[in-house]
Amino acid sequence: MNITILCSSSSHPVNGMLYRWVAENQVRHTVNLVRQKAELQGGDILFLISCGEKVAAEDRQKFGKVLVIHASDLPAGRGWSPHIWSILEGAEAITVSLLEAEDKVDSGAIWKKLVVPVPKHALFDEINEVLFEAESQLMSFAVSVFDSIAPEPQDSSVVPSYYPRRSPEDSELDSQKSIAEQFDLLRVCDPQRFPAFFKLHGHTYRVTVEKVE
Repeated sequence: MNITILCSSSSHPVNGMLYRWVAENQVRHTVNLVRQKAELQGGDILFLISCGEKVAAEDRQKFGKVLVIHASDLPAGRGWSPHIWSILEGAEAITVSLLEAEDKVDSGAIWKKLVVPVPKHALFDEINEVLFEAESQLMSFAVSVFDSIAPEPQDSSVVPSYYPRRSPEDSELDSQKSIAEQFDLLRVCDPQRFPAFFKLHGHTYRVTVEKVE
């Protein structure tokens, strides 16, 4: 099988999982990891993983199936960084959906969903670990059922909801609130790309947190 993975950023933390998945599956398949849609050549499956580009129908037609992995219980939570927003809302589990790519964002038919727990004590790297493991499982599932899957349309009785794109400003802590009040925000901030910070006395301070065993 000819498989392509399009992940826009080489610095995204998901890349560690993708490198492992490619290495494990290259034994049986041809697998390519690319960074831009201009590199797409065609094949059986295209996985869009943390892809920042819109892949139009003309690009998708080069592949037998084009699949997206989205960390929400679709059609709820369409849009950007859904697992971050849901943890900030108090969620203690994440639904990870494998779906077909369509022109309308996150609207495609569902291949499979996995629910993974996110303990209240889990930090950024631990959250990513369970999330990326679920993504890896869904990618392997897609390959295994490629010829036999019967995708299900998203539940039309559920009104879709949408999350906005997060920005660095969304990582700002309130210096007047307690750590306990803001722990969910503190633990979901990417310490490398979008670190938590607060402003006080005319200065900006970066904040990182790590668990002491």
